[in-house]
Amino acid sequence: MCRVANLAVAASLAAGSAAAQVAGLGGTLIVTNKSPSTATIVDVASGRTLAQLPTGPGPHEVVVSRDGRLAVVTDYGGQPRRTLTVIDVPALKVARTIDLGPYTAPHGIAFLPGDSIVAVTSETTRNVVLVNVVAGDVVAAIGTHGNGSHMVGVTGDGSRAYTGNMGSNTVSELDLRTRAFTRSWEVPPQPEAINVTPDGSEVWVGSNSTGKVSVIDIASGAVSTAAEGVAWPYRVAYTPDAATVIIPDMRNDEVRFLGRVTRRELGRLALPGGGPQGIVISPDGRYAFQSLSRQAKVVVIDLRTRAIVRELAAGETPDGVAFTARVVAPR
Repeated sequence: MCRVANLAVAASLAAGSAAAQVAGLGGTLIVTNKSPSTATIVDVASGRTLAQLPTGPGPHEVVVSRDGRLAVVTDYGGQPRRTLTVIDVPALKVARTIDLGPYTAPHGIAFLPGDSIVAVTSETTRNVVLVNVVAGDVVAAIGTHGNGSHMVGVTGDGSRAYTGNMGSNTVSELDLRTRAFTRSWEVPPQPEAINVTPDGSEVWVGSNSTGKVSVIDIASGAVSTAAEGVAWPYRVAYTPDAATVIIPDMRNDEVRFLGRVTRRELGRLALPGGGPQGIVISPDGRYAFQSLSRQAKVVVIDLRTRAIVRELAAGETPDGVAFTARVVAPR
C-alpha cells in the first residue's frame, strides 16, 4: 500500500513539474460541453478540473469578462432555447440563468467594455441582443436584416458589431452606440465563422459552402479572398497584435495559421480525429486553446512553434472556450 501511495505521489509531482515547465502557462479555462449540457472549469497550470457545472440545454458558445469574474454561456440547443447561463468563475458556481423572452436561439456572444453587457445573436429572430448579465435584463435588440445571424464579432472599443447571416449569405454591421443596423455586404454562402480585428479595420468571414475565407475592408467596403480550400472554417481568431489569423478547420481536422497582412499561409497543425471547434487566444498571445469536439478535450497550442504543449480534459462534445488569466482556487 505504501509503495502504491508513493507511486501516486510521484506521478502527481511529475505532472506538476511538467506543467511548470510550460513557460507562462496558467490561468483558467471555461469550456462548454454540448451533449451533457455542462460547462467545465479547468485550472490551466495543473490541468485539474475545478468544476463541472450545469447549463441550459445544448450550450455552444462562452465568453468571459475581462476581469475574469463572470463567464456567460449561450444555451443554444433544446427547449426553451432562450436562456443564458451566467457563471461566477471564482466561486465555481452558476450565478443565474437569464431568460431572453422572445429572443430565441442565442448563439454568438461577446462582452462589451465594462464587463456587464454582452452582445448575443438571436438566430431565429434576426437580432443581436444586448443583455446586462449582472442585472439579468435585456437592454436592447438590434435587427441584423439577415437570416440565421449565427456568430458575432465586436470591435475592441465596443462601438460596432458584425454578424454572419448564414441564411442570407451576408454580413451585417451594427452600431452598438446608436443601436442601429448600418449596412451589409454579400459574401460567399453560409458565412458561419466571423470576427473583426480589434481596431475595426477588417472583418474575416468563412464560407461553409465554398471553403473560402473572405476579408471585408471596412473603410473601402471591398470584399476579397484571403484563403480557399478550407473544408469547414469553423471559427476565426486573431493574435492580440492582429498579425496572425488562426482558423480551425473542423472537417479537415486541422488548424490553419495565416499572416493577416500578407494573407500567406504560415503553417498547419494536424489534429487527427479531433474535430476542432472553439478557439481562444491567451491575452499575451503565447497560447491558443482549441477544443476537440470528438475527443472530449482542449489542446494548448504554443503559437511560436505551432505545436501542442498540453492537453486538458473537458466534457463530451466540447465546443466554445473562454480563457482568463485569473487563477481560481479550488473549493
